[in-house]
Amino acid sequence: MKKVKCKALFEICKLGSKNILIMKPQTYMNLSGEAVRDMAEAYSVPPERIIVVFDDISLPAGRIRVKRSGSDGGHNGIKNILYHLQSDKFPRVKIGMGAPEGESLVDYVLDVMDGDALKGVKMAPDAVCTLIEQGVDQAMQDFNSKKA
Repeated sequence: MKKVKCKALFEICKLGSKNILIMKPQTYMNLSGEAVRDMAEAYSVPPERIIVVFDDISLPAGRIRVKRSGSDGGHNGIKNILYHLQSDKFPRVKIGMGAPEGESLVDYVLDVMDGDALKGVKMAPDAVCTLIEQGVDQAMQDFNSKKA
């Protein structure tokens, strides 16, 4: 990603016949909603067409969970996106990191991820492509019970 706009690195690419905007906020994770909101406004993208991919310590390492909408689940980045979009109607792809054992949450999420978590990260693009091409129901069916 080489382009910068709306506090994010981004690239526009194609998936089949669809134009896809991929972005990586350059804000702190807890403020990522600012970049998501600004990019959505700049390209007139409604919340239901935004897919957010993020880590989730409540899922076992390497698992993927696709959701149509919902709460922040205790994730401060998602909380900020909900606030700035004023909607919970965006699909998400959650990547399981597992829960920390004996270390602080901050140290755990900033540490090098283990092999199982990395397998989930590598599976996430397939979940996103399925969501885009075949819809959220198919992505949930294909990935929510799949182990890395």
